[in-house]
Amino acid sequence: MIISPILLEIRRKFNYEISFFSGVDFTVDSQRGLNGFCDFILSLSSEQLLVRSPVIVLVESKNENLRSGLAQCIAEMVAAQLFNERGGNQIKAIYGAVTIGTIWQFLKLQENIVSIDLSEYYIKDIKKILGILYSAIAQSKP
Repeated sequence: MIISPILLEIRRKFNYEISFFSGVDFTVDSQRGLNGFCDFILSLSSEQLLVRSPVIVLVESKNENLRSGLAQCIAEMVAAQLFNERGGNQIKAIYGAVTIGTIWQFLKLQENIVSIDLSEYYIKDIKKILGILYSAIAQSKP
């Protein structure tokens, strides 16, 4: 219940021109293992019925351990990169986050390189979390 309001606030900050999805099937390539449900997706498309490219931010929610979500988040980011390419959107970077709600850790996928911010951001610094998410989306907008 902590995560959704944060992502909805980001959507509001972008004047509802981006879309927000939670718990949707994001099967992109089953043969490569890029299938399953994503906890949260933000897309630069304003479409709210179906996930449309470009997908720009994926957030993986975990109960207790941030590290346990890193590999899953990276797989989701790779899937988003492929999804965007198939949709004709050559977004330079896909952003991800793993969170337990009160602690957030951020990732970035650019080409074939994954960068993991080793800092953990606590909910008491909500302005930093919102700033990172806002900046990721703002950098990706055409």
